[in-house]
Amino acid sequence: MRAGRKAGYPRFKGRGRFDTVQWPAVKNGATWDSQPHEPVTRVYLLGIGHVRVHRHRRVSGTVKMISVKREGARWFVVLSCDDVPTEPLPATGVVAGIDMGVASLATTSDGVHLDNQRHLAACADRLAAAQRDLARKERGSTRRRKAVARVAALHARVRRQRLDGAHKAALALVRAYDVIAHEDLRIIGMTRSASGTIEHPGRNVAQKAGLNRSILDAGWAVFLTILANKAESAGRELIAVDPRNTSRTCSRCGHCGKDNRLTQAEFQCVACGHGAHADVNAAKNILRAGLALREAAQAAWREAAVFRGAEESWYGSRDWPRGYQSCCPGMPGAAGGTPAAPRATAGSSAP
Repeated sequence: MRAGRKAGYPRFKGRGRFDTVQWPAVKNGATWDSQPHEPVTRVYLLGIGHVRVHRHRRVSGTVKMISVKREGARWFVVLSCDDVPTEPLPATGVVAGIDMGVASLATTSDGVHLDNQRHLAACADRLAAAQRDLARKERGSTRRRKAVARVAALHARVRRQRLDGAHKAALALVRAYDVIAHEDLRIIGMTRSASGTIEHPGRNVAQKAGLNRSILDAGWAVFLTILANKAESAGRELIAVDPRNTSRTCSRCGHCGKDNRLTQAEFQCVACGHGAHADVNAAKNILRAGLALREAAQAAWREAAVFRGAEESWYGSRDWPRGYQSCCPGMPGAAGGTPAAPRATAGSSAP
């Protein structure tokens, strides 16, 4: 259907294609903690019954949706809650900009480097061996099914490690800074393949493939999503800025040029001679751009507040302003126009 193509035959959807089922937590669909009088926690699922679950933390808010998800041989219950109370943190009075990278997951404008664990690279040998073993198995056999489970378990382990590292790094930033500015990255475009086409083949395809693998292994999208969620819950301010030329601009004099980057990690301005770590210099530029956006937004909000106040006083007055009446003679209360209708006040009624 996309790009004007015709629809083909329906895709066969086997039993292993879907891994999640949802129930609405209303009426008789599903109920969280269905038997509160028991010492263990149970969830009631329509068509299944009361199932015992291991609750690893307290549930806040009102449960609206209950999902059961399968990951390999493990089963998880995912709760979607409404009216979850926020947990604001005390103000620190510190602002920072962060530059995403591959050598370090993130670098702050204060010079702090968050380590990139490279979980996929650490598990690459075991994953390659498991995939080779899977390729030798016959399709439909029991051994192939077990080999698929081993590969899936390795991928799930990497995903959980990456998620845990993102949570810890985001929590450290949210606790330390009141305002955080970061790059508004288009990760899908950055990790697009450089292979090209037969008529126009790409260049440096292997190098680009390795860079794409490193970017995806770092988990920028997961980290920024978790950072946004934690910042909202903690009452912090998160600002996304345009990443263009942030790594080539001098944070001291503002000169922009590709010659400023000597290496991947070294920055040396050709105009003023300022030298610094390239990621720290970029983080300072991101912070400056984020504060400029914040100031512009606050100025626009103040102007809008003044306009709203003037508009309320305008329409709240008994008669239209003199200048407005002179330029709009057809309006109520204007010279030559219809008389102004009396305004009802407290304790009286308009005739």
